[in-house]
Amino acid sequence: MDPLATLLDGPRAHGAFLLRSVLTPPWSLRIEDQAPLTVVSVVRGEAWIVPDGGEAVLLGEGDVAIARGPDPYLVADHPATPPQALILPGQECRTPDGGHLSAYADLGVRTWGTGGPVVLLTGTYGMDGEVSKKLLAALPALIVLRATDWPTPLVTLLAAEIGKDVPGQEAVLDRLLDLLLIAALRAWFDRPDTHAPAWYRAHDDPVVGQALRLLQHQPAEPWTVAKLAANTGVSRAALARRFATTVGETPMAYLAGWRLALAADLLRQQPDATIGAVAHQVGYGSAFALSTAFKREFGVSPQRYRTS
Repeated sequence: MDPLATLLDGPRAHGAFLLRSVLTPPWSLRIEDQAPLTVVSVVRGEAWIVPDGGEAVLLGEGDVAIARGPDPYLVADHPATPPQALILPGQECRTPDGGHLSAYADLGVRTWGTGGPVVLLTGTYGMDGEVSKKLLAALPALIVLRATDWPTPLVTLLAAEIGKDVPGQEAVLDRLLDLLLIAALRAWFDRPDTHAPAWYRAHDDPVVGQALRLLQHQPAEPWTVAKLAANTGVSRAALARRFATTVGETPMAYLAGWRLALAADLLRQQPDATIGAVAHQVGYGSAFALSTAFKREFGVSPQRYRTS
């Protein structure tokens, strides 16, 4: 598993909120749902995205934007158009004064709006995990990919599928949304003007990339720098130096952080698993060893973290 695939393993769409909006100007939506990550694409027409305290960006047909929460932002026909609807946590829709929306209506399967020439697709991820935080920390508040620079058939395909109501359609849409997100992030990280995170750049290094894959895919293995070096075909000193230069920390420091992030997510994903079972899954010899490292990292015990 490469670094991007591994970090995206947590934020995969599972019944993600997906919506097609069909709108007539003037329209303006203020997004306050606190979602960690939202993908917005324009199928027809154009739309402005205005982050709070950020620069307004105009999206055209085929453009894709990725908004990192939880800070609010505006999506509108024009930056000056006053908000007509608030999108709140849980995707609850209200008027700015707290009332029910009258201008916006259910227009069919996963479709909402006033009807009109502008069509937007929105996919919202409800990520909640320590592994996901590594990905979110690498992203700016807003990423925009232009159709002219990054042509993709995925927007058109998602637009064609979102209105269908057939067996298995939710799984199809989840996978399409994941494909769009992964492809967009990969394209953005690969841009020469983007400061891609070290864990992504390290994938291109034949030695460090292999070491990262081993650590990420086999965290329970009793790794040492010497054992990792033997598996990557270099000396212990060469691996330690090259890894630290490329990733920004030592192999064992990276492994410790990765194990604890995995443990934190497993505590929530496997509520019936004992602390000892989680410890063994991520490479700790005992529940005590995991608890000691976990409390040092997160400030609470694994059990308190699970129930918080």
